[in-house]
Amino acid sequence: MPLPDEASTSLSPAPPPTFESLGLIKPLLESLEQLNFKIPTEIQVEALPHALEGRDIIGVAATGSGKTAAFGLPILQKLWEEPKGLFACVLAPTRELAYQISQQLESLGSAMGARCAVIVGGMDMPAQAIALAKRPHIVVATPGRLMDHLEKTKGFNLRNIKFLVLDEADRLLDLDFGTIIDKILKLIPKERTTYLFSATMTTKVAKLQRASLSNPVRVEVSTKYQTVSTLLQYYLLMPLKDKDAYLVYLANTLAQNSIIIFTRTVHDASRLSIILRTLGFPAVPLHGQLSQSQRLGALGQFKSGGRRVLVATDVASRGLDIPSVDVVINFDIPTHSKDYIHRVGRTARAGRAGKSITLVTQYDVELVQRIEQVIGKKMELWPTDDQEIALLRERADEAGRVAAAELRDQAMNGKDKGRKRRREGGGRDDQDRDDDVVEAGMPMKKKKSKGNR
Repeated sequence: MPLPDEASTSLSPAPPPTFESLGLIKPLLESLEQLNFKIPTEIQVEALPHALEGRDIIGVAATGSGKTAAFGLPILQKLWEEPKGLFACVLAPTRELAYQISQQLESLGSAMGARCAVIVGGMDMPAQAIALAKRPHIVVATPGRLMDHLEKTKGFNLRNIKFLVLDEADRLLDLDFGTIIDKILKLIPKERTTYLFSATMTTKVAKLQRASLSNPVRVEVSTKYQTVSTLLQYYLLMPLKDKDAYLVYLANTLAQNSIIIFTRTVHDASRLSIILRTLGFPAVPLHGQLSQSQRLGALGQFKSGGRRVLVATDVASRGLDIPSVDVVINFDIPTHSKDYIHRVGRTARAGRAGKSITLVTQYDVELVQRIEQVIGKKMELWPTDDQEIALLRERADEAGRVAAAELRDQAMNGKDKGRKRRREGGGRDDQDRDDDVVEAGMPMKKKKSKGNR
C-alpha cells in the first residue's frame, strides 16, 4: 500500500506540457522565449510530438490557433540537423498570408539564421528568380507563381525538398488551385514529409490528402465552428438607410481602439475608408484591387498603429495574424457562417479579450439568427445614443457625397489603366489575390486568353 505522500503525488494532475517537454532543441527554445511564446497551444501540443517523429500530419484547427508554429518548428528542428538550401516549401492561398508565414518562420528560426523567400504574384519575377538562386532554406509561395518559376526559371527546381506544407488547404482548393497543386506534386520528391493544415475538412481536402500524404496522423482541435470564449459578440439594429451613420457613431465611441471593419465589396471598403478619413478617423482600405505594395503598405500602417482603422474585404479575414485588434465590426453580414467566424477571429487572439459588433438591418435578421445557431451563442445588443446618432447622420451623409465624388474621379482615372491591364491579362498569377468578387456574390468573368488558366 502506498504511503500517504506517494498516494498524493500519484493523484496530482500531470504538469502542462512546455515547448521543452515536447522535445524542441535549444536554439528554437531561445527564439520562442524572445517571441514571448510561453505555453504551447492545443494544436502545437497535439501535432509537435508526431511531427518531430517524422510523421505526415493532417491538422484541422481554427484560425488563430498557432498552426504556423505547429508546422514551422519541426521543419526548423530538422533543418538544424541537416542544414541545406531549398529544404522546405510552404503553399498558401493568398499573398498576405505567404508574407506573414515567412515573417513568423524567420522569427522562429532567428537563432539558427533561417532564410525564407516569398514567391507570390504581383511582384517582379526576375527579382524572385535571384532570391531563389540564393537557395533560401524555405520557399513560401502561392501556387500560381511557384508554378511559373518551376516552368520558366532556369536552374530552379524542388527535386530535393524534404518538407511540403499545404496551409489553409480548404482555401487553396476554393480558389481553384487544385490543378496547379497536382502539377507541383509531380515535380517534387515522393520521399518527403507533408503537413496539410485546414480550418475545415471538405471532400476536396480529403481527396488532396489522399494524393499528397503518406500514412498521416490526424490532429483535430476544433471539430465544429466556434468562437473563442474571450470574444464578446454584439449586434446593432438599424434601418438600412442609416447604416453609414451608425458606423460613424461606432468609430467615434471606439476611437481609442484598433478596429477592423469588414465589408462584402471592394466598393464599400473604398467608400467607407474615404468617409471615415473625411470625418477625421485614421482609416486605410485593404482589398483585392489594390496593388501588392499598396496592400502590404496598408497592413504595415495598421500593424504599426499608424492607422487605427482598417476597412477590409474578406482578404484579411483568414490567416492574417494582426496583433492587438480590439474590435471587429461587420458592416455587412457574411452569407456563410464560417466566414463570420474567420472575421471575428481577427480579435481575441491567443487568449486576449476582444469585441465584435455586427450591423444588422431589417434585411439581415435571418442571417444573424443562422450565425447564432452555428456558434451556439446569442449576440448581445450594443447600447447606442439615439440623439448622438441623429446629430452624426448629416455629417455622415455629407462625407458619403464626398466619397462618391472621389470614387467617380478614381474610376475615370483608372479606366485607361484597366484597359491596359485587360490587354496584358492577369494570368493564373492573379489567383492569389483575395476572393472579393466571390464574396460579393458576383459572377466571375471568364477570360478568353489561353494563357490565363
